Amino acid sequence: MTNPVTPELRDFAERLFADEAVVSSESGVPAAFLVCEKLRRPLTTLAGGAGFHSLLLRALTLAKREAPSLDAVQVTADGSLEDGDIEPHLDNRDAEAGTLLIAHVIGLLVTFIGESLTLRLIKDVWPDESFNSLTEEGTAKHEP
Repeated sequence: MTNPVTPELRDFAERLFADEAVVSSESGVPAAFLVCEKLRRPLTTLAGGAGFHSLLLRALTLAKREAPSLDAVQVTADGSLEDGDIEPHLDNRDAEAGTLLIAHVIGLLVTFIGESLTLRLIKDVWPDESFNSLTEEGTAKHEP
């Protein structure tokens, strides 16, 4: 399988990560975990618990190839993320790994349900943000 993470997806994931970074700094939960947790409810409704678990597990597997700091992160049976290290190390200082994980989740969603439905789902979760496209400029890039 080819890597679904494009520069546009990475930029989009950075915006989601940044949106949760403030809450993360207060709670101590990595921003990437917060993004995935916010997506869990609507995606479980859409694809079921097993579907969300599979999607997150696949995204994590893909992200681990590029970000070794994700090696200790695991997907639990209920579809949440946990850091298996005794001393958690995936925090907001490792924004690259967190962003990469989010980008893979979004990339897989776009692959499976399409860009429009993915953006609608994200807009439902983050209604106050301007996530109207996968690019900051407001127009998604499509290849012919």
